[in-house]
Amino acid sequence: MSEFRNELKYLSSHEWARVEEDGTVTIGITDHAQESLGDVVYVETPEVGSEVNAGEEAGVVESVKAASDIFSPVSGEVIAVNSALEDAPETVNESPYDDGWFFKVKPSDLTDLDDALDVDGYKATLEDDD
Repeated sequence: MSEFRNELKYLSSHEWARVEEDGTVTIGITDHAQESLGDVVYVETPEVGSEVNAGEEAGVVESVKAASDIFSPVSGEVIAVNSALEDAPETVNESPYDDGWFFKVKPSDLTDLDDALDVDGYKATLEDDD
């Protein structure tokens, strides 16, 4: 059974976003997504200093089963990437919400997250997929 966290915002494309105390946004993929993908073998993140746009591709996650695009839930400047994933992409499987985050953004407009789903809304999209 997948883990869900109430403090996160979710995209129907299976990314999560957490607004940090300093106003930045940390982004990763959900527990459900990593379970569906299987063993993650590679993660491509955007470069620090690059701009990402809400709803647009910002990276790629590859597993033994498939490759999937990663979409940014917010627009803004990438201020950090999880470099640990270069040597240990399996961290996404082990800890998708904590150690397995992908990148952090200094958002240009936090209202981008107004369209994101809360935990109940995200769970409903998963039930629709069944």
